[in-house]
Amino acid sequence: MFNKWNPSFAFFALLCKVNVRPKKHLGQHFLLDMSVCERIAEAITGVGETKKIVEVGPGTGALTQCLMKLPLETSVVEVDDESVAYLNAYFPALRGRIYEEDFLRMNLKERFGDNFCVVGNFPYNISSQILFKVLDEWECVPELVGMFQKEVAERVASGPGSRDYGILSVLLQVHYEIKYLFTVEPEVFNPPPKVKSGVLRMERRPEPLVTSQQKEFKQVVKLAFNQRRKTIRNSVKSLLQPGISSENELFNKRPEQLSVEQFIELTRILFPNK
Repeated sequence: MFNKWNPSFAFFALLCKVNVRPKKHLGQHFLLDMSVCERIAEAITGVGETKKIVEVGPGTGALTQCLMKLPLETSVVEVDDESVAYLNAYFPALRGRIYEEDFLRMNLKERFGDNFCVVGNFPYNISSQILFKVLDEWECVPELVGMFQKEVAERVASGPGSRDYGILSVLLQVHYEIKYLFTVEPEVFNPPPKVKSGVLRMERRPEPLVTSQQKEFKQVVKLAFNQRRKTIRNSVKSLLQPGISSENELFNKRPEQLSVEQFIELTRILFPNK
């Protein structure tokens, strides 16, 4: 799909020339290896009626230039004014679709419509918040492809029985099928992070696994994992009402042992009339 080249040195030289500095307080680590950018872009399938890509934190556009080769309209969201100035200067085709805004505060549906893919080399310091933002607006985001701190990526993609399995894993997997794609080494970034990175792909399910009792489901999941060393019986005892039996074997397990479907069953037991 892409012309194979390796302009890492030239790209880094260009960044120095235009004086775009990666900023620690924004969690910026500029991706320099174009082969990694290409792999991320190639992972985007454009599921359903998706016609748009929204890239979060494009920085100086290493990934952006690969996204723009896809048959999908690309928009970018960036809070760093130096990066925005660079993008406006070197990506004239993006003008009108470069948003100098905080992605976490945007009304995504109002801005981008009903179906768009969220993509990015996400800043480590807000990557979990980005996932919760997508979760809040899952109805308009059929696909996400992005790079996270490896630990976060593994947590999101993990299943029951894993130490990484937690609140974010369960809540996201209700709405998305999630696949860990590949690991990225620190030396392909400027500056190199202290940890490895991981790339995920999330594809929205045809129907969410939880269609009713969503509020109650979240309450159960959060209570359980906030006391993950306890059995379910002890962690959710505040929800046990008179007449509700806790004899089901689910109550003897710890939260990391329960699948998403078992959390759904547990919610139905605890809230039989809702």
